[in-house]
Amino acid sequence: MPNAGPTAGAANITQLRPGTRRAGSRERIFDSIIDLAPSVDNPTPMVRLSQRVNPHDDYDVLLKLEGMNPFGSIKDRTALYMLNGLRLGANQALVEPSAGNTGIALAAMANARNTPIEIAVPEGTPEEKKALLRFLGAELIEVEDELCPLFPTEGARGVVKSMVESEAFGGKYVSPNQYENELNAEAHYRGTGPEIWRQTGGQIDSFYAGIGTGGTISGVGRYLKEMNPDIRIIGVEPASRHHQLSGLKRITGLPDEHYPKILDPNLLDDLVSVTDEEAFSAGIEVARKDGIMVGPTTGAVLHAALHGDTPKTGRTVLISADNAAKYVSAYAKYLSE
Repeated sequence: MPNAGPTAGAANITQLRPGTRRAGSRERIFDSIIDLAPSVDNPTPMVRLSQRVNPHDDYDVLLKLEGMNPFGSIKDRTALYMLNGLRLGANQALVEPSAGNTGIALAAMANARNTPIEIAVPEGTPEEKKALLRFLGAELIEVEDELCPLFPTEGARGVVKSMVESEAFGGKYVSPNQYENELNAEAHYRGTGPEIWRQTGGQIDSFYAGIGTGGTISGVGRYLKEMNPDIRIIGVEPASRHHQLSGLKRITGLPDEHYPKILDPNLLDDLVSVTDEEAFSAGIEVARKDGIMVGPTTGAVLHAALHGDTPKTGRTVLISADNAAKYVSAYAKYLSE
């Protein structure tokens, strides 16, 4: 399939216009908030960056706004697929380690299904995310842990592992285990990838996503490569293992035993490292120039796509994993008059 120019297939791109996202909701009453999950027929919207943010000629940059999911992030997709794959007994409860977004989606869905849930979070998790989890009534287990831990059996993940496996709890706890559950990637192979292909009319040259569990980039990347092997898949990681980009993981230099289990490195054509300052600055810039309010992980993806050492031609789609509301306090120290 030949590469498309920056305006090819523009009519197929969902724009932020009245009624685009919620057209279906005016036609029926949903039985549960869970039924509002995105699908190929009810996708999250895309918006094109203006030249104020994207100065490159012949480079069409489209941002897929996953923060417009019912629970505020791309993890809505993962949570739904994982929950649908679980079989819980009458006296069992969910428990999951999370930097916030997966926990919020799981907690909301668990509430809708009348299922108790506990979430283990690293101490560096933004306060807004912790507040939302408490608001949802989830029992919060705060763990002295880095946002980007080296050892997957320690910290929040280690606590959850012990709760699931310990005989002392008598099998009470079940974990969806987003870090190793193949349904994480499957949610994006079946949902996010086909949405992107349909919204762009197949006219896409590259795709950028941050790397955390590896589910998004592996699922979307696999689908897009199947549709057109020439599409470049670019991963975005923090520049340092010690960072403030909640949900992202630095994979450069990781030993094999600590590599994200569901990340398929063979799909990656490029890997771009971004500093905290670059990520937060890009998030602030797109808010002030285009009015698009995104989280700092989206800022990292924006910086990589606009300033990283990767091609700046054709059409690219960037995943915006969530919105800015959960990071107001984290953004504060980067703000200037």
